[in-house]
Amino acid sequence: MPTPGKLELTIKINEMPADVRTVENGWKEFDLDCDGQLIRIKVKPKVFKKLEQAQESYPTWVAAIAGKMGEQLEGGFMLDQPNIQVFERKPKEPKPEATTA
Repeated sequence: MPTPGKLELTIKINEMPADVRTVENGWKEFDLDCDGQLIRIKVKPKVFKKLEQAQESYPTWVAAIAGKMGEQLEGGFMLDQPNIQVFERKPKEPKPEATTA
């Protein structure tokens, strides 16, 4: 008997989704192309607002969208129970050059 496990997916994006649709109850739905795999995400307006605020507030950012593999779609699947976390992406500090004596 196989050992039970829990499959969770995390998708990272750093730009606003191009084709955002408003569906029932004002929820936002958009598709992502993850290495040729279609991932459809549907979230509450409050959760989607995190992406909008990142776009307005940060010059560069990254969002982590986590959830479970849901209903199969042609060429991909729905992300079930998605949650979005957004982080400001700060440029890396250049490494100081080593001086030789």
